[in-house]
Amino acid sequence: MTRTGVVKSALLAGAIGWSGVTLAAGITGAGATFPNPIYAKWADAYHKATGNRVNYQSIGSSGGIRQIRARTVDFGASDAPLSSEELKKDGLIQFPTVFGAVVPVINVPGVKAGEMRLTGPVLADIYLGKIANWSDKAIQELNPNLKLPNQAIGVVRRADGSGTTAIFTNYLAKVSPAWKEKIGEGTTVQWPVGLGGRGNEGVSAFVQRLPGSIGYVEYAYAKQNKLAFARLRNAAGNHVDPDERSVQAAAAGWGEDGDFQHPTEQKAPGAWPITGATYILLPRNPDRPQQAAEVISFFDWAYNNGDKMALELDYVPMPASIVKQVRQDWTRVMDKAGKPVWQAK
Repeated sequence: MTRTGVVKSALLAGAIGWSGVTLAAGITGAGATFPNPIYAKWADAYHKATGNRVNYQSIGSSGGIRQIRARTVDFGASDAPLSSEELKKDGLIQFPTVFGAVVPVINVPGVKAGEMRLTGPVLADIYLGKIANWSDKAIQELNPNLKLPNQAIGVVRRADGSGTTAIFTNYLAKVSPAWKEKIGEGTTVQWPVGLGGRGNEGVSAFVQRLPGSIGYVEYAYAKQNKLAFARLRNAAGNHVDPDERSVQAAAAGWGEDGDFQHPTEQKAPGAWPITGATYILLPRNPDRPQQAAEVISFFDWAYNNGDKMALELDYVPMPASIVKQVRQDWTRVMDKAGKPVWQAK
């Protein structure tokens, strides 16, 4: 299957669930749209390799958190990590699966992917409504060789609770004191301006059909929909593209101290500034231990076999040091008798 076909399949899977059939060894999950393309790809390959099915619904991080708290799914997925206090209260563990890039996507006549340059403060001012036209001096000074139209900027943002929004607003709060003071960060915020789309899919569709618009999506959605992205100036002062190398640069050394915070605005020279990780939420003492064991087996398989697939879809796999930490934590998932539900093979 081509890369485009993979992501199209992923988007369809997110809309209807990866499989309408749940067998004895099947598991269900719901949450973040950010990793939906890779989870769908992994689920397909896992089914072919093992016969077991994974039903994942791409409903947004907030929805995934709600459903795993209610124990209506076997695992939840979120791009916004829960605090240690929240995890303890909810009886959950969380572990990261892949890194990805959140990218500003634009629909400006005559401007192709990577041709426009933006900075964090300018991007924040656009989303604050302070910069409202593509011909604004602040944008033109960054792009002296582009002929920018005298056209209103159509701001597009998420309408649902979103881990992609958590990553994006975490970045804006780091680069813009005004954003930090007035808006802050989180899976939902009080947007000053803009139209709302549901999921990365909805934002991509809005930007695709609305001339003069700007939005933010996970990079796989930008490529699938052939949306132009803007290059961003990072903390080191370099304008970079969102790709495997720039995401790897941002993720270097992340999580080794056990602190899973957003790796945004990292100081490495080649780092993509809006890099995020995505997480799985799993009950520490599951009501259905066999289902929890199968969830772990699926992601263990993905750690062992899924790196190439992740890279093909422009995600960056977890380093071996993080995977080792995760596998240790999995052994602390216990059934009612205090026995681990999963053991490393």
